[in-house]
Amino acid sequence: MALVELIMPKMGESIMEATVLTWLKKEGDTIEQDESVLEVATDKVDTEVPSTHAGVLKEILAKDGEVIEVGKPIAIIATDGDDAGAPAAPKAEAKAEPKTEVKVEAAQPAAASNGAVHSTPVTSDRFYSPLVKNIAKEEGIPLSELDSLPGSGKDGRVTKTDIIAYVETRGSQPVAAPAAPAPEAKPSTAVAKIPASINAGDEIIEMDRMRKMIAQRMVDSKRIAPHVTSFVEADVTNIVFWRNRNKNEFKKREGGNLTFTPIFIHAVAKAIKDYPMINVQVDGDRIIKKKDINIGMAVALPSGNLIVPVIRNADQLNLTGLANKVNDLAIRARDNKLSPDELSGGTFTISNVGSFGNVMGTPIIMQPQVGILALGAIVKKPAVIETPNGDAIAIRHKMFLSHSYDHRVVDGSLGGMVVRRVADYLERFDMDTDI
Repeated sequence: MALVELIMPKMGESIMEATVLTWLKKEGDTIEQDESVLEVATDKVDTEVPSTHAGVLKEILAKDGEVIEVGKPIAIIATDGDDAGAPAAPKAEAKAEPKTEVKVEAAQPAAASNGAVHSTPVTSDRFYSPLVKNIAKEEGIPLSELDSLPGSGKDGRVTKTDIIAYVETRGSQPVAAPAAPAPEAKPSTAVAKIPASINAGDEIIEMDRMRKMIAQRMVDSKRIAPHVTSFVEADVTNIVFWRNRNKNEFKKREGGNLTFTPIFIHAVAKAIKDYPMINVQVDGDRIIKKKDINIGMAVALPSGNLIVPVIRNADQLNLTGLANKVNDLAIRARDNKLSPDELSGGTFTISNVGSFGNVMGTPIIMQPQVGILALGAIVKKPAVIETPNGDAIAIRHKMFLSHSYDHRVVDGSLGGMVVRRVADYLERFDMDTDI
């Protein structure tokens, strides 16, 4: 007989906690090793958590909607056929709900008699997860107000859902007018919400969780990074002819479609190697130059939302490897079968707006990256070309490339040269390339 803890697994390099969505098993159920036990949600993806042991689900420690830190126990599993009715081990109970005093700094500073502003630490016996405290800090919710918020989590704990719902309705509640800030206080960056007009016959659609995250990230990116976009038109006639010549053989051999996306990613990876300062991230006053070239590709989901799986070390893959990787990630993204690691760690992103019939776009940067490339539709156009007998007009396959970049660290010269180099690689594509 043995009792083992099922802990919240690590979901990715930057993910420190996850929200329990729903339990797929109930207490007393028999579970197999690696069988999915519950669904959890992170800032990046919804995923299932498998059991680390076979046995009986003895006790559920984390309720639906509760935010749990990585490494914390979420359930007790009785192995070796232990009876589900036996009492849980005292050690497991102790770990299930630690009783520690948490110190939280007040969101609003107190002004001293001499006019200087000082932070006054305030303690609270109530537990708040790091995510809840961060949201409260960003929204300017003081500790006294947070303490009055009812929670739906375990033992009345405030969950992410509770505080987000409170923030959405907070503006409609009467609040005391805040004291005027001292001269040195940082001004608020909050933007007043303009209510929408609703008329008879209008349909009201609630945003799902993913759409809310996308909306918040897009707003954050535009607020954080000054966006600039450079455009280049590329002649991709050779690529079109080459793909048409090889797509049937590739599908017969590999079992997947040969799209233009792996060719574009191959060109982008080579351009990043030529201009490594586009493969950076901003950390305060520091620029982090990334060693690996990890390219994210935006994938449209059946729901209409977008998700961005990442091809790691894209510069180390040939066209066949990239094509297979693109097909695999795109299929599993649409089936919601990607792991959190496959959605994190990107250093540059591409978005194929041409798949929707758009000739160009001005994409928004995926933070903390500093560049994103939109690929427009390939369109037949008359163009002037040089021939041994002089200039001539011919039908060519053309497309626009739109490169949005963070003007804090990427100047127009670098941003423009990067997209121009991508176009050069596409236009110089070798028709004898093997696939």
